[in-house]
Amino acid sequence: MKPKGLDMLIRSAATALALALVAVPAAMAQEAATEETTAVSVDDVVLGVEDAPLTIVEYASFTCGHCANFHANVFPDLKSEYIDTGKVRFIQRDVYFDQVGLWAGILARCGGDDKYYAVSDMLFDEQQKWLGGGSGDEIASNLRRIGLKAGMTEDQMTACWEDTATAEQLIANFQQNATTDQIEATPTFMIGGEKVMNAPWEELKGVIDTKLAEVEPAAAE
Repeated sequence: MKPKGLDMLIRSAATALALALVAVPAAMAQEAATEETTAVSVDDVVLGVEDAPLTIVEYASFTCGHCANFHANVFPDLKSEYIDTGKVRFIQRDVYFDQVGLWAGILARCGGDDKYYAVSDMLFDEQQKWLGGGSGDEIASNLRRIGLKAGMTEDQMTACWEDTATAEQLIANFQQNATTDQIEATPTFMIGGEKVMNAPWEELKGVIDTKLAEVEPAAAE
């Protein structure tokens, strides 16, 4: 969860960016083919139908154990009961506590919007394994292996990690959104505009059902 005040969280994000841009690990800084470029999306990636009556935003860090637990034990129910049925439009927004989380966030976006949630699932599912590296180079190599399993090329990943302009934009977007929604820990949810802290599934489900009861009659009019 890594609870922090908002100011501390924003400073951590800025530090993560500074560290990430000062030195790219050798495992990442492989020579990229000049003809291959990758445009990394910095906008929200939506899961579910665009016109769903309720929107849920999850603020999550790829290095947060509570976030990995949510995605393993709660998200499948959220997806099957609400996202897949067209009731909820879901958005995951990355939180950058540290440079490793930023590297993972860039990797998740590197394959394009269509692969974002698939790569996110892999990062959460294998979090303990890829975070277990004893050095930055080992962690970078572990991340690179996840990217390869997701169908990315070595050059594609290198280009994404070396794209400092995109990294800066991702940080800027995060800072703006976290400030607007007063995010201080992960995972934190915005359910129909209401901030909800991490909780067991039945509690989250209760909030979702209440919000749906408020918006579904209006949507039907």
